[in-house]
Amino acid sequence: MPVNPTPRRFRSLFPLALLLIVASLPVWADTHPGQSALVQEVARDTGKSPAALNALLDQAKRQQGILDAISRPAEAKPWSAYRPIFLTDKRIADGVAFYREHRELLERIGRQYGVAPQYLVAIIGVETFYGRVTGKYKVLDALVTLGFYYPPRAKYFRQQLKTLLELPDNQLAGPLDTLAGSYAGAQGWGQFMPDSIRDYAVDADGDGRIDLQNSLPDILASVANYFAKHGWASGGPVAARAQPDGAAKPLTWQAQPQWPLEQLEAWGYAPLQHLNPGEPSSLLTLDGAQGPEHWFTFNNFRVITTYNRSPMYAMAVNQLAQAIMDGVHDADRVDSTR
Repeated sequence: MPVNPTPRRFRSLFPLALLLIVASLPVWADTHPGQSALVQEVARDTGKSPAALNALLDQAKRQQGILDAISRPAEAKPWSAYRPIFLTDKRIADGVAFYREHRELLERIGRQYGVAPQYLVAIIGVETFYGRVTGKYKVLDALVTLGFYYPPRAKYFRQQLKTLLELPDNQLAGPLDTLAGSYAGAQGWGQFMPDSIRDYAVDADGDGRIDLQNSLPDILASVANYFAKHGWASGGPVAARAQPDGAAKPLTWQAQPQWPLEQLEAWGYAPLQHLNPGEPSSLLTLDGAQGPEHWFTFNNFRVITTYNRSPMYAMAVNQLAQAIMDGVHDADRVDSTR
């Protein structure tokens, strides 16, 4: 029979002593509401150090400017005011120059992913003016501010913050606490959110890391992969003008094409160019500078709206892409006559 060397009167004091020791341990106070719960989730899912995660989040600051910015998005403007922001002579000319300078890379990536290369240029043209304006906010500040202090979309941004903290180092353009981006926490020339980096970004230059800030192959291929994975149809239409007659049926636009084009024609909307009458389409009406504009939108337009839900954003990308391609063809013709 084993002998217990501890006297009975001292054994009864052990539970009390243990409680006193636990009570005396330091308790990590949240710098931000809900921080501890998030840290526990990330540590559980990745094995990362809770102390290191807390140290990162402790550095992040609630930024009122971020809350102000998200309350007044450009997409709140009418199309007549939104379009001139992106369809400027300089943005078009710089897009043409960018395409011509990087033609081989763009067209190779376009063939690989089945995405028209002018749309890759237009995305980075609309998002960051071809990499010149990638954002002034710390990504951690943006996602902490919106994930913990912006109730209308806190669930979404908290998930983006969790994903950011879980990304491996080789999927980020630099140390996590130095990354800068938009007020919404988007990064790089293509303004990828953390879940898009995780799901669609690619290491196109083969250097073992994904760098959406400094590697042009990674940047362009990641946008192309995003479009391809969302169903871009190679050679398919994006949008085309429609001319309504006096009895045209009022319709509500949806991103997902709803009817064959011939049905829209039967309802009083005539195409201004030759199109496949069976092409699935939707009817979009925009408040243009000269009055209402009516557009047929197709699957590839829907794909652009997965990048940004606003149909005005998708139309701006579409029209910038077309203007860039027209400019490239014009410049090529001039070169051929020299």
